[in-house]
Formats: sequence, C-alpha cells, structure tokens
Amino acid sequence: MELQDTFGRKFKYLRLSITELCNFRCNYCLPNGNDCDTPTTGLSLHQISTLVSAFARMGTTKIRITGGEPALRKDLCDIIALCKQTEGIEKVALTTNAFRLNKDAQKYKDAGLDALNVSADSLDPRMFAAITGKQKLEDILEGVDAAIQAGIQTVKFNTVMLKQFNYKELNSFFEYLKQHPVTWRFIELMQTGDNKSFFAHNHVAGESIKELLLENGWERIIRGKDAGPAQEFTHSDYLGNIGLIMPYSKDFCDTCNRLRVSSQGKLHLCLFADEGQDILPLLESGDIDATVEAISRHVQTKKGTHFLQDGYTGATKQLAMLGG
Repeated sequence: MELQDTFGRKFKYLRLSITELCNFRCNYCLPNGNDCDTPTTGLSLHQISTLVSAFARMGTTKIRITGGEPALRKDLCDIIALCKQTEGIEKVALTTNAFRLNKDAQKYKDAGLDALNVSADSLDPRMFAAITGKQKLEDILEGVDAAIQAGIQTVKFNTVMLKQFNYKELNSFFEYLKQHPVTWRFIELMQTGDNKSFFAHNHVAGESIKELLLENGWERIIRGKDAGPAQEFTHSDYLGNIGLIMPYSKDFCDTCNRLRVSSQGKLHLCLFADEGQDILPLLESGDIDATVEAISRHVQTKKGTHFLQDGYTGATKQLAMLGG
C-alpha cells in the first residue's frame, strides 16, 4: 500500500527524532539550552522497530534520524542498523551537529548509514562560536573529512542563514565548495513559538540567494523521489553543490513527501502542525497492523500548507523538538 494524503502527495520519507536533548546552544533554536522539562528519554529500540516496519510497509524507503542531537543517544549505531535492516528501507540518513563524528564516522558507516547532514552555520571559528555557543568548528570539519574517508555516500552541510551573523560569509562557503565534493545547503530561518523578534531581525529570503546563483551560472539539479525539500544547484567550476531550503517560497508544500515522528512517539503531519498524534501505545504494543492503520488515518487530515507565511508556528516551540 502507498501512504498518500487527500492532495495526492505520497510519503516516502520519515524524519525520526530520537531525542529532544541538544548539547549546542544555537541562537536561532536553543539560545539558553534545553528547558528543565525537556524529556530525557526517547523511543526504545522495540518502539522504533514497530514504527519503521509500519512505515516501510506503507512504501516509505528513506529514514532520516534527527534530534535534538541524535549522537547523545549511546545506542545511535543500533538505531541506524535497525532502520537499515528493515525490509523496504533503502536509505538511512543522519542529521547531527557532528560533535562525535570524528570518533564515530566509521561506526556509523558500518552500521549502515548512507547519508549525513552536518549543521555548520559558519566557516569562521569566532562566528561559529557566536551562533552555536561552542568552539567546535575545527572538530566538525575534521569529522566531515572522516565521514568522507569512511565512505558515507552523501555528505551535506546545513547552514541557517542569519542576516546579522553569517549572511556576509556566502563567498567563504562558495570557496569551500570549489575544493570539497559536498553539498552546502542554506536554510531560511523559520519563525517558531519563541523566536519572533530574532526572526524579524535575521530572516533572509532564500529567493535572493537563488537569484545570485542563477546569475553566476549555477544550474538546477532535478530532485529525486525520496529527496527532501531542498532545491539543489551545480556548477562546472565547483566540486560541491549548493542547496536551498525555502519554506516561505510559493508552493513549497506542494511536493511534500515526508512525515515526522517525535522522540515521544507522536506523529507530526507537518513541522508546524497544531499537535502531534500520539501513537506511542501502538508502538509499545508492537502491533504493526494497528500502527499502519493509525498513520494512514491521520495522514488524511494533513493540510495543504503550513501557513508559515501568515506567521503561524503551530505547536513548534523550537526546532530541537522535531529536528527542523
């Protein structure tokens, strides 16, 4: 069976958050760190197995493991292996701040990891520290080199563009891509429940970067069926590519192909939906059939758009809740 909503959108891609905890303090997400009431536990391997098996049965082929920071879970490699070994799952990806990547890249590869997205909001060590609260840029870049050497097929960087911080660094990112075969993705800052003022002062429209790329000879790459929302571009003078994630652009939601499940076992039809649907009891019971039925039913209520352009943020207080 295929997982499809009332708008004809098919969902081949699950973003699975395994923890809300994060050890960075990015100014656009968790400037004061995790709240005291942030859950410290996530889904068990048993619950994840039920969930992934249910999604695979409905035609999902790609799982992205997110957080918070997923590497804070000591059983991350077990989770990667569980997902990869599930019949029907063709690709397992990880989004991380890379704080353990230099040590564990080979372990991730051996567990079955196919793709890696690394959050890196600056190539200037001082600016990186100003944005993230951590002096970790050199470690992260070394970790990415280790991931490439380990043979992880796809490596991408994620950068949230911030007008008052890293927007002036665009040329530095471009220069990096001349020598490195990775994709650097620039993400529009999204308004959440707790960053309204910060958003107003720092949002950069992705369309302005897209115009710059097209003016300088970058060409659009056709997106794969299980790809995320990024528009990607290539240039013959660069080893690497550029991606743009522009949730405020027209028709952004028309090609949505992904659903989210939180570390607390809630199905989120959109990053900015009102509330997640609690499927944890089904996951705990191990009842794959009932989990399939519940997910299929809830998907029929998915709305056509996220309403971000109207200033609506739903239940998303901050991006660590669901991994963005």
